[in-house]
Amino acid sequence: MSETSGRASGGYQGRIRTAQPEDLVEIYAMVTELAAYHEALHELRATEEEIGEALFGEDAMACAYLAQTPDGATAGFALWYRNFSTWRGRPGIYLEDLYVRPTSRGGGHGKALLAALARTCVERGYERLEWSVLDSNTSTVAFYESMGALPHTGWTEYRLTGESLRRMGS
Repeated sequence: MSETSGRASGGYQGRIRTAQPEDLVEIYAMVTELAAYHEALHELRATEEEIGEALFGEDAMACAYLAQTPDGATAGFALWYRNFSTWRGRPGIYLEDLYVRPTSRGGGHGKALLAALARTCVERGYERLEWSVLDSNTSTVAFYESMGALPHTGWTEYRLTGESLRRMGS
């Protein structure tokens, strides 16, 4: 991804850039903040090292973009990975987490991060940009819908974890 700033993204005053290994401490801090925001710190099991391996290790499977304020402070992040649609025969992006720090909300950082992901899709010929949001997070749902995102109705996300996953895998 090429870096974006104000002129390139409709008056956005911050900067969006691809995360680098030296950003890991900041990224992990925001992952922790996000878990706290959702009152789910007790569910956070990933270590800083595991996040680092996923983003920057030899077998990296995820990417992250950072949003920075005009003075260079980290305002938020988007952590994503490539997925694939058999029906379309093309890759896409799955946005795992989008987080903007409370002190930076309203500054256009979330929209700029989504725009950077959409731009990555367009530049690479990807067909979709997808993510999940809790139904109860009404302010976030309204934010996404204000940009033209629509819920994918008729599909329910399922997940195997913990004991159910172990049982199924044995």
